[in-house]
Amino acid sequence: MTMEPILSARNIVKKFGGLTAVNKVSLDVYPGEVIGLVGDNAAGKSTLIKCISGVYVKDEGEIIYQGKHVEFSKPIEARSAGIETIYQDLALAGNLNVSANIFMGREIKKPFLGNLLRTLDEDKMLAEAKQVLNELEIHIPDYRQKIDVLSGGQRQAVAIARAMYWDAKLMIMDEPTNNLGVIEQRKVLALIHKLREQRVPVILISHTLPDVFAVTDRIVVMHRGRKVAEKKTPETDSAEIVQYMVGALDDTRTAEVVG
Repeated sequence: MTMEPILSARNIVKKFGGLTAVNKVSLDVYPGEVIGLVGDNAAGKSTLIKCISGVYVKDEGEIIYQGKHVEFSKPIEARSAGIETIYQDLALAGNLNVSANIFMGREIKKPFLGNLLRTLDEDKMLAEAKQVLNELEIHIPDYRQKIDVLSGGQRQAVAIARAMYWDAKLMIMDEPTNNLGVIEQRKVLALIHKLREQRVPVILISHTLPDVFAVTDRIVVMHRGRKVAEKKTPETDSAEIVQYMVGALDDTRTAEVVG
């Protein structure tokens, strides 16, 4: 690609005591592309994205975001910069409704009793929630329903809408279709396509290879903390990716031998 990456992670290392969870991994993310980040359990995928999103502080390497070197020491710093991460648990409050979840921690308030007090502007938050969901072509039958009564796909949609409302520049999604039915999975994948159309890049972590092949432009494979392959999605297949995931193939070792 000729454009500049929105994110460049360079030789990232993260250790936990004597265990190296991420070992000199590099990754570029360009505007409007979807990258699949795959690997078996304990491959280092989640640790890598937690280094990018401020959950962990990397031990070595550098992160360049929007052309600047950054050091995120906590998730709120990454979120404030426009890096939104949606984990499997979604971090939604089940006892609150859709709009309350989208504005949780950043509620809109209005004057009450003159200027003596400020109270929640629920009508404004509801209107804003409807607008962002409509822009993503997400249909929620009743915006005042509690999150707990929504389907898994609808909850994923609310989490994505929250990130988009707060101007996400990069979306990281950790197993977004896990434990969803087929129809719900398709809805989430359609949302990822919509993010791409809006030029919001996505890093998709998933064990479900059909989902990865359905929406990604490139696939990055990790094995035991190392990046062992990076393939354009149309130029590979599930069988080859599985071989990389289990360690039967390793492009980096091939490169070392050739070099």
